[in-house]
Amino acid sequence: MIELRGVSFGYDDPDRPELVLDGVDLTIEEGELVVVSGPTGVGKSTLLGVVTGLVPRFSGGRLIGDLLLDGRSIVHTAPRDRAHVLGYVGQDPAAGFVTDTVEEELAYGMEQLGLPPETMRRRVEETLDLLGIADLRARDLRTLSGGQQQRVAIGSVLTMHPRLLVLDEPTSALDPTAAEDVLATLTRLVHDLGLSVLLAEHRLERVVPFADRLCVLPGDGRLLAGDPAELLASSPVVPPIIELGRAAGWRPLPLSVRDARRRARGLAERLVVPPPRARPQTSTALVARGLTVAHGRTVALREVDLELLGGRVTGLMGRNGAGKSSLLWALQGTGRRRSGSVLVAGEDPGSLDAAGRRGLVGLLPQTAADLLYLETVDAECAAGDDGTGAARALLERLAPGIPGDAHPRDLSEGQRLALALSLVLATRPPVLLLDEPTRGLDYAAKHVLADILRDLAVQGHAVLVATHDVEFVARAADEVVVLAEGEVVSAGPVQRVLAESPSFAPQVTKVLGPPWLLVDEVVTALESA
Repeated sequence: MIELRGVSFGYDDPDRPELVLDGVDLTIEEGELVVVSGPTGVGKSTLLGVVTGLVPRFSGGRLIGDLLLDGRSIVHTAPRDRAHVLGYVGQDPAAGFVTDTVEEELAYGMEQLGLPPETMRRRVEETLDLLGIADLRARDLRTLSGGQQQRVAIGSVLTMHPRLLVLDEPTSALDPTAAEDVLATLTRLVHDLGLSVLLAEHRLERVVPFADRLCVLPGDGRLLAGDPAELLASSPVVPPIIELGRAAGWRPLPLSVRDARRRARGLAERLVVPPPRARPQTSTALVARGLTVAHGRTVALREVDLELLGGRVTGLMGRNGAGKSSLLWALQGTGRRRSGSVLVAGEDPGSLDAAGRRGLVGLLPQTAADLLYLETVDAECAAGDDGTGAARALLERLAPGIPGDAHPRDLSEGQRLALALSLVLATRPPVLLLDEPTRGLDYAAKHVLADILRDLAVQGHAVLVATHDVEFVARAADEVVVLAEGEVVSAGPVQRVLAESPSFAPQVTKVLGPPWLLVDEVVTALESA
């Protein structure tokens, strides 16, 4: 169906002479789900942009090679002229919205294609049911959570019935259950209707079980494509279940929890159970009492009580729309509260000016690029740490090799997030609030971020991380708070809370049972045994 022949791409920049893509050949057949993986910033989004026509038309740079659709070259066809065949959802779904409400957004693409009103109405209803968002049909897009926006963006493309669906990090803002629902829906469309799907994803633990083929960009411009199990045996980025298989010496490697459980029968009984994680406690850093937040008629938080202790990293979890982002903004002081109080070092951040709030509470918003406004990476770092070099040092740990003279808007989504994270972390306030800090980061970068947060906690800072990334919570957090419908429904040590819920359990827990959370723990136990 779609074929890339000898595709090479690079920027006409003497400071970046290397090719992002170098002689890439790839064929995507009808009814095939292909996953693209690789470290942060290696060119996954660029590859997707070549297919959709956004690269080099809107990115600049030089493209060599050909792109064929059913044997006909479309490499010079404008993106708008591919829209009826190729549907695309980028890493920032809200950036593509052009209407006000969910229902209007689902219909907009079909209007541009000139479809009959009765066809549009039927497809809108089908898509609302398909993605489980029928209750959102009249909602203003600006009032939706990040995960809800992501599902609407996918739905707005599906209504046009494209032959190839191109998705960039489609599950990054979705809770585990919603991600499985969306991927199961896509798989059903692939199997039943012959839809082809090309998606780039960092959280391979979610998508590998659904993949027909895996493409790995190792970082030198090449693309390696083949059977997922074979490529993952040597891939630089692998999900925990593959790490576990490597450590245990399983061949072939399991791609699903079900396969791993079969291989692991009796393994847990032979291992020495790891001790409970220490829960260091210093003084109370933040106290919130009776927090209630409403957006119009929608109540996002109901009488929430929360304490954050210095020396601990707390994971904040819950399904999309549970109120996580609303809680973070209310704690930071910018978000309006209907009722309740927040105290940090005896002061309410909501009563202070912007500089006063930043001195007490640092917040990384879900749209991290909102923090970036200068012309170069070096300028952002210098402004963020007053020239101390702390921000640049953190950035080099999270995403090594980013040129200092690069414009932040020219970076990949993961690199922009790493830059914004570095600016927030470099200020080192007593309380740190991070909203989805792992979107766009590969496994290595997430391990580094976990280490940075642990170091800050050891130094007495309180860290609250709102995320859907259960594997990151398992690595970084001391305790977990779970929200549902704006209320706290579970709270406690990470080993207990994650094990209580099948939805929030990491892969190692699903395979070996509690209290196992990380592959590192299993490797240590295997070495001891």
